[in-house]
Amino acid sequence: MLHLTTVNTDSAPSPAGHYVQAKLAGQHLYISGQLPIRPDGAPLPDDSFAGQAGQAIDNMLAVLEAAGATPSDLVRVTAYIVGVVNWPGFNQVYAARLGEARPARTVVPVAELHYGYLVEVDAIAVLPPDATARQAANSSN
Repeated sequence: MLHLTTVNTDSAPSPAGHYVQAKLAGQHLYISGQLPIRPDGAPLPDDSFAGQAGQAIDNMLAVLEAAGATPSDLVRVTAYIVGVVNWPGFNQVYAARLGEARPARTVVPVAELHYGYLVEVDAIAVLPPDATARQAANSSN
């Protein structure tokens, strides 16, 4: 039977609805959509598209790290951005945050996002066996 483990961290915003930050299924980590919300809920110091993109990606990376993984473990990222005009800006911030990691990626231009935000990202990662074992020992369902 496949063991499911919930992953939560104070380094990313708490879920605002009926979901978890991430779910680990075997070695596969499914990270919920991350909005550009600071973990403490305080307003962003820079509310520009680039500022929002950076915060959303940082939240995704914080959840990834909480599971014992790194950007090189990401296999797929989906980004929802308001306005196709923001695509180059997203690409620039994304590349700076992920460095050499190049997971499969889809960018989906949308008309609007919740709370008026301009970007949301979710991801799937495959964790190394040692990270999976550590996470299972430290988390609950």
